Amino acid sequence: MAESMKGLKRTARCAEINLGMEGQEVTVMGWVQKSRNKGGIIFVDVRDRSGLVQVIFDESVTPKEVFDKAYTLRSEFVIAVTGKVNKRAGAVNPNLKTGELEINADALRILSESETPPFPIEEGIKTDEQIRLKNRTLDLRRPELQRTLFMRSRISNITRQFLESEGFLEIETPILTKSTPEGARDYLVPSRVHNGSFYALPQSPQLFKQLLMCAGYDRYFQIARCFRDEDLRADRQPEFTQIDMELSFVDEDDVIEVNERLLQKLFKEVLDIDVTLPIERITWQEAMDRFGSDKPDMRFDMELKNITEIVKDCDFKVFTGAIEAGGSVRAINVKGQGDMPRKKIDALVEEAKEIGAKGLAYIQLKSDGTIKSSFAKFLNEELQGKIIEAVSGQTGDLLLFAADKDKIVWDVLGTLRLKLAKQLEMIDEDVFRFVWITEFPLLEWSDEQGRYLAMHHPFTMPMEEDLPLLDTEPGKVRAKAYDIVLNGNEIGGGSVRIHQNDIQERMFKELGFTEERAWENFGFLLNSFKYGVPPHAGLAYGLDRLVMLMSKSESIRDTIAFPKVKDASCMLTKAPDIVEEEQLMELGIAVLNNESEES
Repeated sequence: MAESMKGLKRTARCAEINLGMEGQEVTVMGWVQKSRNKGGIIFVDVRDRSGLVQVIFDESVTPKEVFDKAYTLRSEFVIAVTGKVNKRAGAVNPNLKTGELEINADALRILSESETPPFPIEEGIKTDEQIRLKNRTLDLRRPELQRTLFMRSRISNITRQFLESEGFLEIETPILTKSTPEGARDYLVPSRVHNGSFYALPQSPQLFKQLLMCAGYDRYFQIARCFRDEDLRADRQPEFTQIDMELSFVDEDDVIEVNERLLQKLFKEVLDIDVTLPIERITWQEAMDRFGSDKPDMRFDMELKNITEIVKDCDFKVFTGAIEAGGSVRAINVKGQGDMPRKKIDALVEEAKEIGAKGLAYIQLKSDGTIKSSFAKFLNEELQGKIIEAVSGQTGDLLLFAADKDKIVWDVLGTLRLKLAKQLEMIDEDVFRFVWITEFPLLEWSDEQGRYLAMHHPFTMPMEEDLPLLDTEPGKVRAKAYDIVLNGNEIGGGSVRIHQNDIQERMFKELGFTEERAWENFGFLLNSFKYGVPPHAGLAYGLDRLVMLMSKSESIRDTIAFPKVKDASCMLTKAPDIVEEEQLMELGIAVLNNESEES
């Protein structure tokens, strides 16, 4: 039978009890972690969000009605305990903040009873994630998830304090907004008042923060909820949180400088890690050429080497054919793996094919000094030596080669580079390695749509020196865009925005927008631009991903209190779900069943 709290006040959280309180009477409230009856003495570990404290019920000292009540305690009962703080009479627990003390209880109230939970509320359990997500409120009681959410809160608060000190204003932008093209799929919200019309949930506050710059607010930030209807991955959710900012009268260097200091402050205050400034910058082209990725993990070597010039006249048609088609031949050196079994090499070849390559060539520099190559018959000794030298090959190394269009070669070798580094434990997981990626391509070609698409969004400023190429070679135009990458993960990205009408019109034209369509979709922005728009630029971090990396969580789901799973559903609430027919009728919506869709 649950009891009332009436007349009772908590004096401290469990882990706040310390030896300085010895002899004092305290009241703690929380959940029973564990109860152990040792015959005449009952030991109860009480847990709240701060941690654990041991409570003692001693039959020879504790009032009988209190001791009898303590006898009924089970895991996850919610209790209030009053008693004196004393040094532990038994063994000290060095792993516990309160491990040197205990509370000798003289009063107990059972505030709520609990059924037996479906899994233990403790560190490092191996319970299936689906069971934990269905019982998320229990899962959230576990220490590792609590630590992660505490860290998330701290990161948000430090960010707010820092940006306010830098002159940023926190301004909220709309959640119900207009659907615009050139992005992921929107989540749509039907309007009851405007029958047949829909709001969209924002994929980002991009347009509104640019409007705030037009309105003269100079420096804006927001910890913003964003929504994208796209396929999920381990580090992606349909609703997520951005640390979003925009600045006026700045260039790329100004945005990077203030954000480097923000990252330095976060890592020092949250993890006590010193981030050395300035953070290294490399161009998109250099990142692709060296690492096969625009999100390079730079905690280990194994960089890509371009051997196109060396092999362009060889007899190996796989290489020369790729080069003649405008592609390249590149390689990675897997140090110390020259004796890798053929079965494992064949598995790498199959993986390369799954990524899009026609195959994967290799040279094994075996530890006994012999050389085994999948294309040895096409090479003379001199050419083979040049190839090995170009890839810095030594006895005991495994050299892997891909030949195709640049994008496929980068994808294949970039993916294998990461896979092998993890398998061979080449990555120091205690290192945090930042890098800025700059000068992204402004546009990327879509074979599916038969036109260029904006790599970031239609409002990204091209590099001034590349503007003449917009009309002749748009694929070669570089953008004033920049991403901040941490340990192979993009944690934030932004760009300098277009503020000149003539450049914006050229950009829309290149993306296939007619003037009429541009105004239809972005008229509210373009109209604001007619009345004086300052040069401006911005950046947004994925807060969930940043917390995942800083807390070393395995999944982004562990950084969110109530996450979705891979099909964008919530296992706790069963959302999304059907709604009453009356609600649909009010909105003028009919739901087609499968038969109707097929017909």
